Amino acid sequence: MELFIIRHAAAVARERGLVDAERPLTGPGRERFRKAVRALDRLDIELDAVLHSPLTRAKQTASLLREVARGELVETPLLARAPGRPLLQLLRGERVAVVGHAPHVGALCAWLVTGRRDAGEALEFKKGTVAWLEGEPRPGKMKLVALMPIDVLRRV
Repeated sequence: MELFIIRHAAAVARERGLVDAERPLTGPGRERFRKAVRALDRLDIELDAVLHSPLTRAKQTASLLREVARGELVETPLLARAPGRPLLQLLRGERVAVVGHAPHVGALCAWLVTGRRDAGEALEFKKGTVAWLEGEPRPGKMKLVALMPIDVLRRV
């Protein structure tokens, strides 16, 4: 399996009166991630499925991946919290993407590569970053192919 772990694109800042779960992407955040998706397309990455958190910013980021997704977009609350075995059970297909939030995306990546969730802090997942993993989606059984910040993807 190839797994793409993605932190949502840039969202509006937290502000009084705005529920955190409803914070949308900013215009520039949306445009920057569109360019990143074009880079994934140029790398011939076609996704079987995209799983995403129910938070607005993750939903909107996942919807931008439609350009490279032949499968469905699936919402799961498991991507809005620390990774666990129930999330791993959802990872089915040859090429799958998950869209979530920091620090959980870093923890998921570290867990799958090293077997340790607490190593996620060593990985810098800025907004829009994509980690590309290959292998069996089990703790310590995947290898990190690339960690691509959005600024790098935009240059591809």
